[in-house]
Amino acid sequence: MEEVSSQLPADPISAVGVITSLNKAPDGYYVVAQTTDGFDADLWKDGLFKSKVKRYLCFAKKTGADVVVDVKLLDTKDALPEGFTPVDETLDTKETATRKRRLCVKISPRAAAVTAVYDIRIVAKSKYNLVDYTCIGEMNSVGIWYRMGDVSQHRACPETSSEANRDAPDNTASCRTTTRPEHEPQSGGHYTMTALDDVPFAISEKFCENPKEMQQVNLMGITIKSLAEIEEEFHYNFTTERSIAV
Repeated sequence: MEEVSSQLPADPISAVGVITSLNKAPDGYYVVAQTTDGFDADLWKDGLFKSKVKRYLCFAKKTGADVVVDVKLLDTKDALPEGFTPVDETLDTKETATRKRRLCVKISPRAAAVTAVYDIRIVAKSKYNLVDYTCIGEMNSVGIWYRMGDVSQHRACPETSSEANRDAPDNTASCRTTTRPEHEPQSGGHYTMTALDDVPFAISEKFCENPKEMQQVNLMGITIKSLAEIEEEFHYNFTTERSIAV
């Protein structure tokens, strides 16, 4: 009997499909080839007659924008729930994926998902229950179980700049759009939210111009001068000090 790990897999499932042969899985897909107790996990087999037709469940865990957030097993006459997509065709041959019952999945953008499906197992009928897994039903004498988990959101905080700023000389002030840093955790592991959290802060465009253009800008009575103008106005040659020293 296969031992099912209690540790949650690293990545959520991004796609679910059905194939006709164990050797025809698309790149990046994992095939559920055996039940948890070591038997063939064929979803098409008949209990009375040996069939040449085979169907195996497979799933992908590709890093991307979408994740599978729910899986259902419905009768063929049942109405499709809102937001669900049926797995009607095999990925390798475009034949009918299942019979009698229909496998359906619900896909959601990862950024909007709180939980997602992380693993799918096939269990022989009435054998035993899997800890932390949920059974969605039975198909051809085997049960389909899946495991849910929390979706971690990876937030990227790149600094953006315009093409003009990238091409400007090193001494030219660059204009950046930034956001407030994440609020710091307080005692007890709780977070304190303020009215300004998630409000974007940006430098005004008038402050992002070239120094020569900014010479005519008056900021609260302060006139911005160039380095040459400052040296000319405040130049001091230390003549008196040098004469005393001599």
